[in-house]
Amino acid sequence: MKIKHSSIASAAAVVLLSLSGAAHADGGHDGGHCSNETLRGAFGFIGHGVILGLIGDDGQVHPYASPSILDDVALVTFDGVGHFTRTDFGVIGGLPKGGQTTFNPNQMGAYTVHHDCTGTMKIIYTAGGSVPAGVETDLNIVVASDGTLVESVVYRAVTVAGASADGSVKCPPNCQQGVQESFEGKKVSVFGFR
Repeated sequence: MKIKHSSIASAAAVVLLSLSGAAHADGGHDGGHCSNETLRGAFGFIGHGVILGLIGDDGQVHPYASPSILDDVALVTFDGVGHFTRTDFGVIGGLPKGGQTTFNPNQMGAYTVHHDCTGTMKIIYTAGGSVPAGVETDLNIVVASDGTLVESVVYRAVTVAGASADGSVKCPPNCQQGVQESFEGKKVSVFGFR
């Protein structure tokens, strides 16, 4: 009889452990699925990429005189319902964006996280910063690691002025840039002061 009871107890323990592991792995969001609520609080982002040129009416990238490498760090604070604020500092082509050597808090945005943990972010620069108002960056995102990691790739970047090297494409009216950029964000956790 002791063997049967211990087998039943062992089986019950295995079931409970597997269920608790499944609950932990899915982050506990809506039965394991993502939503806008999955992203709440501050995330530190780092970005890297290349700004190649302007996209013409033909759907092709018309290169700038030379591509510009972009490096960026940002603090994004998600509200859990689809909006965020953002402050960043970036370097484009070896120079601080807009000549500003401090962080630019003049940004806001909207985001959507789908049930399968994919989604979108739209960053919009507002007046008063080193980047002209109206500049926009749209990203496709994947939320991972129980909602503490955001991986993203830029799919659309809008500028407010510029021209291709050969002058065939100008902004305005063609203000969408060809870019190759990615960003990674990690949840900010504060464990105490030192």
